[in-house]
Amino acid sequence: MTTLTRRWREHSTLTALGGFAVAAVLLFAVAPAVLSDFRLNLLAKFLCFAIVAVGIGLAWGRGGMLTLGQGVFFGIGAYIMAMHLQMADATRLGNDVPEFMEISGISELPSFWQPFASAPVALIGILVLPALVAAVLGFGVFKRRVKGAYFAILSQALAAALAILLTGQQAIGGFTGLSDFRAFFGFKLSDPANRRMLFFLAAGTLLVVVALVRQLMRSRYGELLVAVRDQEERVRFLGYDPANVKIVAYVVAAFFAGIAGALFTPIVGIISPADIGVVPSIAFLIGVAIGGRTTLLGPVLGAIGVAWAQTAFSEEFPSGWTYLQGVLFIVVIGFIPAGLAGVWPLLKGLLDSRFRQERPVTQTVLAPPPARATAPEKVESR
Repeated sequence: MTTLTRRWREHSTLTALGGFAVAAVLLFAVAPAVLSDFRLNLLAKFLCFAIVAVGIGLAWGRGGMLTLGQGVFFGIGAYIMAMHLQMADATRLGNDVPEFMEISGISELPSFWQPFASAPVALIGILVLPALVAAVLGFGVFKRRVKGAYFAILSQALAAALAILLTGQQAIGGFTGLSDFRAFFGFKLSDPANRRMLFFLAAGTLLVVVALVRQLMRSRYGELLVAVRDQEERVRFLGYDPANVKIVAYVVAAFFAGIAGALFTPIVGIISPADIGVVPSIAFLIGVAIGGRTTLLGPVLGAIGVAWAQTAFSEEFPSGWTYLQGVLFIVVIGFIPAGLAGVWPLLKGLLDSRFRQERPVTQTVLAPPPARATAPEKVESR
């Protein structure tokens, strides 16, 4: 049994390495060669959504936590990066405050902007702050055994509250947000070569995130996370605290969302409350559900596919895409719970069952068993 398990793991590892190699070739060689600069930048934006989707797949698909508020952590990372880029541009131009503050009549830099003028502090904030907020929130929610629809509504309410809060804050752009970034850590964003560098950065980050989640899924923690999803009370009876298991998955998902938001800001060139509210959070979730939330690559392909479809169909049907997106979500949840990743196994099972029904059954006639030899009766002599 140990030998079979070892061989299976080696085969799975080789398959995964082959898949990562194919993905790396497609992202780093094929895509830059066949796509224009505009389409490549658009794909980089979709890759940011895919990074968020990987974390949702871990928290929702493996942990059973319906995270409707990933826009919160996405927005934290995005706004920290935007604030740093605005400060870097202002310093380069010799201004005390960013240009949008001068237009708004703000002559003194707010105190919460000052730490993010430093690049190391901004990077640390992008990596730590979303995870820290998720840890505090998860501790308060999961320790009180809040789950299911109550957790989903709470997380969605937080996303709505953050969007409303940012809309009323003129010191961080208000409703229009932050935009017009000129450079990214010294690299001019107007240079097409630097735009490609951002695409490669997003592609490499996605591959690393997928590799990390794969290791988590195959580890003892991954098995424990699935057990908490399926039988939480039994896990508690075995001596584990399900709240701690959920908090870890929730923090990892927030960590990925913060990184994705930080990459999204220089790639797209703008971040506003409209990008982090309820609607974007639900859009993240729809991509994961359509792709297949319980699989590794399903959330990635679903997020990229839904984002591409939104861009393509919204140009032709601006008012109809929202309805089509809702119909897709309902169909997948109602009829294909495993998402598009589960279509092939479903079709394969149907084909196999139909083949077994149509295959002629040959009847074999069994010969009667041979008669048992009986010993001759002894005749008693008197």
